[in-house]
Amino acid sequence: MSPNSTRLTGRTALVTGSTGGLGVTIAHALAADGAVVVVTGRDVARGESVVAGIRADGASAHFVAADLGGADEQAIDGLAQRAAEAASAGIDILVNNAAKLLLPEPTATLSAGEVAEAFTVNVVAPMLLTGRLASAMAARGSGSVVNIGSITGLRGTAGSAVYDATKASVHSLTRSWAAEYGPSGVRVNAVAPGPIATERAAEFAEHIAPALARVPSRRMSTPQEVAAAVVFLASDDAANIQGAVLSVDGGWAAT
Repeated sequence: MSPNSTRLTGRTALVTGSTGGLGVTIAHALAADGAVVVVTGRDVARGESVVAGIRADGASAHFVAADLGGADEQAIDGLAQRAAEAASAGIDILVNNAAKLLLPEPTATLSAGEVAEAFTVNVVAPMLLTGRLASAMAARGSGSVVNIGSITGLRGTAGSAVYDATKASVHSLTRSWAAEYGPSGVRVNAVAPGPIATERAAEFAEHIAPALARVPSRRMSTPQEVAAAVVFLASDDAANIQGAVLSVDGGWAAT
C-alpha cells in the first residue's frame, strides 16, 4: 500500500499496541495518508517488521518498545519522550489502541488480578498517556486523539463484564477529554468497532456467531474499515467532530 493521500502530511502519529492485529492496520493507514507513524508494542522484532513494511510502501515510521501492562507515570513519560525523539517531532495524533482482551467468563470466576490488569491496560494507560500528550498538543494549539473503544462499551454482553466496563470507561473518557482539551484546539473522539476479522477472531467465533446472525451487515468489520474511521477522525475532514463515539459495527448498535 503506497501513500495515497496527503491529509496527514506533516503530522506525527503514535499508535499504541501497533505490533499486531488492528494496530498494524491503523499504523499502515495513517502512514499511507502522509503521517509519520511511531509504532509501539512489547515485541521488538514484530515492531521492526511493521516499520519495515511501512517504509517499503514509501511512508515513514519508527519503532519504540513499550509495555503498558504495568503502566505508571514513569513508564508513560518515557514512552512519550522516546516517541517524540524517534520522530524528531511532537506527537500530533495519538491513537489509544492497545487493549487487554478477555475471553468471555462469568463474573463470579474473575480474579481481582484479571480485573486490575484489564483496567490498567485499557483505562489507566490511555489516561496517563493522553494526559501527557494531549496537554502538549493543547500547548501547541492543535492535535487529535482517537481512542479505540468497542461496541461492547455501548451495550451489555453476557460474560464480558470487565472488558465491557473498560470500554465504556474509554467512551466516557473520550467525552470528558473533548470537553477538557477541545477549547485548546485538541479534538478527542473514539471508534467503537464490533467484531473485527483479525487473526484472533477465531478465539471468539462461537460467541460471535449468534450475534452476527442479527447484525444488519451479517459480517464482521475488516481491520481496514476500522482503520479508515480512525484516519477520518484524525484528519481535518473531521475538524468539527468532538467527543463522538463512531460505531464501525455493521449495524450491531442498531439491533
